[in-house]
Amino acid sequence: MSLPKEFKYSDEHEWVKDEGGRVRIGITDFAQSELGDIVFVELPEVGDEVEANEPFGSVESVKTVSELYAPVSGKVVEVNENLEDSPEFVNESPYEKAWMIVVEPSDPSDQDKLMTAEQYEEMISQE
Repeated sequence: MSLPKEFKYSDEHEWVKDEGGRVRIGITDFAQSELGDIVFVELPEVGDEVEANEPFGSVESVKTVSELYAPVSGKVVEVNENLEDSPEFVNESPYEKAWMIVVEPSDPSDQDKLMTAEQYEEMISQE
């Protein structure tokens, strides 16, 4: 299982990559492996507001439908349209091809509440 060290992680299994004023968000390798084969991804629209710890979309796998929870609050400025036609990217490439949304955070301190890769690894090792 891969965990990029420079990313931050939420306890709902989303990752956050700081891109200087914006953050790129997706689900972790651990989350996609738990869900199984992803067959559909529902994401917000550009311009939508997301609220930290609130659902912003969902992923559907052959096993279940899971909510996606925003790790930070802010405005959606980009959505990964490729996931509409290729939801399998979530399984194949959770950190590169399968980013989900880019958000301009309304409160930069939201990121301070997220876990480091080491903390996230510790959390999932206990699940």
